[in-house]
Amino acid sequence: MATLIRVVLPEHLRRLAGVAEEVDLEVEAPVSQQTVLDALEARYPMLRGTVRDHVTHKRRAFIRFFVAGVDLSHEPRDAPLPAAVVAGEEPFMVVGAIAGG
Repeated sequence: MATLIRVVLPEHLRRLAGVAEEVDLEVEAPVSQQTVLDALEARYPMLRGTVRDHVTHKRRAFIRFFVAGVDLSHEPRDAPLPAAVVAGEEPFMVVGAIAGG
């Protein structure tokens, strides 16, 4: 059974995909980073390779994932996302990290 997941993208990815700040994706259970990103790339193929590597599917170095202010970027890709995301109470946020000196 599919669950409706809210995903917030950074500005540069919104422009590339031609979407508003938040998109709704149908994701099959169990809901994880992997299944959310699979659904995102299936619906918006122009985003393939921008959030994660084409081959390894590992998160790009300057991309982070947050839920309710908690950084999930280093969690296992197949770990279930928090219940608040599955319930639609909180969005899964894809954030472009900033580096510099």
